[in-house]
Amino acid sequence: MVAGESPRIGYVDMKRLLDNAPQVLAGREQLDREFRPRNESIIADEARLLRLQEQAEVDEDLSEEERESLAREARNLQRSITRRREDLREELQFRRDAAVKALEEEVNLAVQAVAREDGFDLILSSPAVLFASDPVDITDRILRYLENEFEN
Repeated sequence: MVAGESPRIGYVDMKRLLDNAPQVLAGREQLDREFRPRNESIIADEARLLRLQEQAEVDEDLSEEERESLAREARNLQRSITRRREDLREELQFRRDAAVKALEEEVNLAVQAVAREDGFDLILSSPAVLFASDPVDITDRILRYLENEFEN
């Protein structure tokens, strides 16, 4: 910066970057492919549970013992579904967090590279910034940089 010049300041919306960077989107797709079979299995069991519950309520030919057996099977299936759904949710959240953390360094390097290329003296990022006008928001520029890096 030359004496007498105002410093050049930019702003980056990190949430938007981490939600839209192609590296993050590709990671989400990979996790979706990996976790989809487990989720589909849970959905199939939920449909089976509904059928069991309907059968217990509607089928008038069932003996009391058969109704109790269906109710017990439905309770066990409900517990299994609940446990598996919670395990899936926790594991998926853990993996998403790990993927985002791994990309934070890449995003930070991209911000630094763009700041140097475009001659910025200071880059601020969310969530610490309460307001940034459009002219100082360089988030789109960083996204383009990350897209180029992802394609190459």
